Amino acid sequence: MWLPERQPYSLLRVSMANTVLKALPAAVRGAGGGPAATGGAAGGTVGGSTGFASGPPGGGGKDAKAATDRDSQNAAGQDRPRRIKTMTGAADRVFKYGSHGAGLLVLVIMTLVGLFLAIRGGQAISQAGVQFWTEQDWEPNSGRFGIAAVLFGTVVIAVIAIAVALPLALGTATYISEYAPPSVKSLLVGVVDLMAAIPSVVYGLWGMFWLQGHLLPVAQWIATHFGWIPIFKVDRFDPRDPLATPTVFTASAFLAGLVVAMMVAPIACSVMREVFAQAPVGEREGALALGSSKWGMIRSVVYPFGRGGIIGGTMLGLGRALGETIAVYLVISPVYVINWQVLSTGSNSISSLIALHYGEASDFELSGLMAAGLALFVVTMLVNFGAGIIIQRSRSGESS
Repeated sequence: MWLPERQPYSLLRVSMANTVLKALPAAVRGAGGGPAATGGAAGGTVGGSTGFASGPPGGGGKDAKAATDRDSQNAAGQDRPRRIKTMTGAADRVFKYGSHGAGLLVLVIMTLVGLFLAIRGGQAISQAGVQFWTEQDWEPNSGRFGIAAVLFGTVVIAVIAIAVALPLALGTATYISEYAPPSVKSLLVGVVDLMAAIPSVVYGLWGMFWLQGHLLPVAQWIATHFGWIPIFKVDRFDPRDPLATPTVFTASAFLAGLVVAMMVAPIACSVMREVFAQAPVGEREGALALGSSKWGMIRSVVYPFGRGGIIGGTMLGLGRALGETIAVYLVISPVYVINWQVLSTGSNSISSLIALHYGEASDFELSGLMAAGLALFVVTMLVNFGAGIIIQRSRSGESS
């Protein structure tokens, strides 16, 4: 037989074997393993071991059948991924169950705290009813008590603190992570972390003895030029009266908010700084390579990536601002009325209410304080859960 020079002999041998198989009866082909266009089929019938897919003599039919089954599964879209099994040792199991137990323990503790507050405050809530949320006065022994005024003051102080702390923390974190030289960066990181560790009573004393005196001209200027805005108006202050006393601006919600802002800013700054440092280097370099400026790269790469850290740090600071006690207690003048004028004297918060009345409270008034604590607990949990949902939708939240 004449063979073409460029056709390999092994290919021709396989082709001839397949032709012979097709010509054989079905019974004979079944004994040999079935026709196939591979070397495995030839090996099953004629005992050959060469071809595209070689197989052991006499076993090519099984290989061809398995290959045919795989091809049919792939064609039908039924290809199943290979199951990977991992070998776990005793240390892995201890870590797994320990981690699960720690997470479950946190949930159990939070649930027990909520149940404790609900049980201890149930008497006051059941007696006050809806009035507990709408009444401004706090006189539990006379039957007139509620948290409307103190809850409003808590929210106002927290909002002022976040409004001041957010730009301060964002700017500081941006400078430390993007602009500061290495020597200055390490110093600033240490200073910010040290500020986050200062006790709240120190901030309270600083606000009471130093900040309040220096803040009076600022509050007076704001009331003079922006008094047409309701929240900056002070009824007992007349800017046209040269004898007007600035004491109407002492112990205000504005002062308490600034003190809490100084406590919140280092915490938020630390969280933002860590997230900004994880921004992808490739995207940074790509933005700069396309002609973007340093600030343009930060706005288009760092800030979008670190949105979860910005929100997380802000909400973490808001949680502390809502529950801050001693610093607010030292700088405010407690009043039990909703005060929309943040620059005027008089404000209050739930935590300050508890600290002020706990020592001399009767059993029923103690139940009312527990109910107020339950309200603060619920508000804080709702804020944290909302922040967690927002963070998970950001890029930095998904990668963490």
